[in-house]
Amino acid sequence: MKLRIYIASVLLALSLTHFPGIAAAQNCSVDIDSTDAMQYDKDVIVVAKDCKEFTVNLTHSGKLAENVMGHNWVLSKAEDVQGVATDGMQAGLENDYIKPGDTRVIAHTEIIGGGEKTSVTFPVDKLDPKTVYTFSCSFPGHWSVMRGTLSIK
Repeated sequence: MKLRIYIASVLLALSLTHFPGIAAAQNCSVDIDSTDAMQYDKDVIVVAKDCKEFTVNLTHSGKLAENVMGHNWVLSKAEDVQGVATDGMQAGLENDYIKPGDTRVIAHTEIIGGGEKTSVTFPVDKLDPKTVYTFSCSFPGHWSVMRGTLSIK
């Protein structure tokens, strides 16, 4: 048993070393950092299919305020990203740039500024393992560059 755990940890370490933009979901959660340069530090998240819930812990390591360079983490289907962002612009900062009641949004965090942290937890059984989802930032103009994929494996 110890040998299996050791081999699994070595394989995980190798995958993270050789593919640094990929987040392997240990313990059904992932930490993602965002910056003043409009970037996430990960662009791929793989969620273990046996997770009941999944948590995204978002930090903003920049210095700019949320109204200037705020970031959030929004999960939707790829074809919905632009519409979610467009409608979110009209919803404004007071709604975290998410249209209230938007059913295209599977999960999202609040908007945070430099030095802040937030998180969101959502049920994994809402996600289809055959679908690759997109996560993005809905702050105006960010969705086109701050995005990545989330899949269930």
